[in-house]
Amino acid sequence: MPRKSREKSDTGIYHVMLRGINGQIIFEDNEDYERLIQSIGEYKGVCEYEIYAYCLMSNHIHLLMKEGKEDLGIVFRRIGASYVYWYNGKYSRTGHLFQDRYKSEVVENDEYFLTVLRYIHQNPIKAGIEREIGRYPWSSYNEYLGKEGICNAKFALGFFGQDEKSAIAAFEKFNYEENNDKCLEYEKSLRIDDNEARKIIMELFGVEDTIGIQKLEKEKRDKVIKKLKDRGLSIRQIERLTGISFSIIRRT
Repeated sequence: MPRKSREKSDTGIYHVMLRGINGQIIFEDNEDYERLIQSIGEYKGVCEYEIYAYCLMSNHIHLLMKEGKEDLGIVFRRIGASYVYWYNGKYSRTGHLFQDRYKSEVVENDEYFLTVLRYIHQNPIKAGIEREIGRYPWSSYNEYLGKEGICNAKFALGFFGQDEKSAIAAFEKFNYEENNDKCLEYEKSLRIDDNEARKIIMELFGVEDTIGIQKLEKEKRDKVIKKLKDRGLSIRQIERLTGISFSIIRRT
């Protein structure tokens, strides 16, 4: 059955998602995140696209962007090839890393542009990874507050006013507003059952039983908890299998 043609945006602006093949992790450490952001920045000059917002999660990325002189399919083949070549070399692996086809939706009015902008920046909060938007280091949020980066922040700040200081304040307020925004997303994978979760914990962290995580030093324990959240384990499930308190897991 032929693939459905992508809807074309009259504005050229799209919300795009790309994830690891079979939902696998695509970033193992900070260097990996930095490398993909670098690649996206480098190809801006080649493909002439604009980036308005991004968020890199452990196994997928969100981008709010405007298509340039090259089709998005070519853009993501370029970015993907560059990153995967580097990633495979670093981790001595071969084969694909990203799911074959990116997902996209058109962004054709100002209201939805701002909805997607906020949705992308709130991704780590709604996923339970971070409690403060500005504390998550792998999104474009702090570029709007003055951090140098790859985004055209001036364009989006224009929606919030002409005075830069007041526009930034309004931008911050908007991004922290509670909402029921629904945007492009991959279907949630089936919940990991406890048996599978136990295997993940023991294989990833070399413990003989899941309770062994309690014996780790705090810094290492917290890294383990974050990794388990990234793999799709719920807070209650981690609590149940490790004996670590709900409050510790929630704030980690």
